[in-house]
Amino acid sequence: MSDLRELYQEVILDHNRRPRNFRTIEGANRHAEGYNPLCGDRLSLYLQVEEGVIEDASFQGSGCAISKASASMMTDSVKGKTLSEARDMFEQFHQMVTGNADPLASPERLGKLAVFEGVRSYPARVKCASLAWHTLRSAVDAKDEVVSTEAE
Repeated sequence: MSDLRELYQEVILDHNRRPRNFRTIEGANRHAEGYNPLCGDRLSLYLQVEEGVIEDASFQGSGCAISKASASMMTDSVKGKTLSEARDMFEQFHQMVTGNADPLASPERLGKLAVFEGVRSYPARVKCASLAWHTLRSAVDAKDEVVSTEAE
């Protein structure tokens, strides 16, 4: 179990040091802003959606390692997904990190995103991990508002 935790930490640290999709998308047709006042994480999320499919996803911002890694892995994971699939992924991820998941559901259903399962043991870090996901939900739903983790 210790080896698995170390691997998960390495994955998170790698995505923090070298975040994937850390850029803007010029002409993105979906955009949302997210803010975690607890630790100051800020995130701008950009989506290029064509015919209900997320063709490209990226982010810019600053924050802790968990926040940045979550945004990095999330943007990789939603590419090629429909808006409906992205909403479902949000629900699954949120349930996993808050500890409200179906006890029979395996965290592996989220693939590599299962590395964030352990944050549920650290309530302050749940908001760090979920900031990008709440911002994604806002962009998917085309809401024009700043998302805050204080609403959680």
